[in-house]
Amino acid sequence: MIRIPRRAVLAGATAVLATPSIARAQAPWPNKPITIVVNFAPGGLTDGIARVYGEYVSRKLGQQILIDNKPGAGGNIGAGLVARSAPDGYTFLHTVSGTLVQNRVLYANLGFDPDKDFIPVSATSSGELPVAVHKSVPVSNIKEFIEYAKTNKVSFGSWAPGSGAHIVCAKLNELHGLKMEIVHYRGEGPMWVDMGSGSLQAAMGSYQALRPLLVKGDIKLIALPARRRNTKFPDMPTMTEQGFTHPAFSQFGWLGLFAPAGTPMEIVKRMSALWVEAGDSEAGLKMLETFGLHEKPLNHEQMAADLALLKARMIPMVRELGVKLD
Repeated sequence: MIRIPRRAVLAGATAVLATPSIARAQAPWPNKPITIVVNFAPGGLTDGIARVYGEYVSRKLGQQILIDNKPGAGGNIGAGLVARSAPDGYTFLHTVSGTLVQNRVLYANLGFDPDKDFIPVSATSSGELPVAVHKSVPVSNIKEFIEYAKTNKVSFGSWAPGSGAHIVCAKLNELHGLKMEIVHYRGEGPMWVDMGSGSLQAAMGSYQALRPLLVKGDIKLIALPARRRNTKFPDMPTMTEQGFTHPAFSQFGWLGLFAPAGTPMEIVKRMSALWVEAGDSEAGLKMLETFGLHEKPLNHEQMAADLALLKARMIPMVRELGVKLD
């Protein structure tokens, strides 16, 4: 029989009582509802994916997922809220890549550090955004559009300063001596209304938003400033395929899920795996089809690598625009 000295037993008991993590085992994650902050208004793609994917994750985890829309200041308000949240796996941010990439150049004071305050979890491609012209503009490709813009007044719609549309128009102006007017809107909705009326000659944006005008024949698509073609219009060549090879004409971006810095990595990876699964679910695939998207979501590691690539490409181009916002 092995005898343990009484002093050793007392010492062990004292050590256990002095170690809260051992004395009070933490409940497994998650044991309460999870909040996903969407830093844009309800109704758009960013909000839609958060709700559809969030519902899938909720079923898998057996916990409620709450979507909290916090729009304002180009997405900075919602992002700042999550940056200041406890890193315990119960608060996440779902946003466009521009919030943590372009905004650092556009805004003097973000209210958060885009590199230090967040951990990438998963990302869903925002798709290939085509350049469209009004039906009255007699062109069918970018080369013809440039020639048209040399001798005609052209107003080019952008959904926000520093957006992909802004970059494309500004670079066309710079490289080809054009004087197209860049008209900024707060979102795509009002931009496409003006495009349909003919007060804009050109614009660039998402398939889902422009589709009603395309079906009516009010607009024509002339190019994709993207890395690959879009399955919704597979015969539409990219700008690179049309001979325009500047990086400004080969854009990409995504809708990203982020956790506050310090969130345990096992939670980050679990949430990442579920977000990727959600993209393959019946509801997730239907959402992607509706918006003309066709790429599987990126996991934590893939998103981190793509974020580094996106920053290296986009930050210099946004700086060139010389735009500063309050």
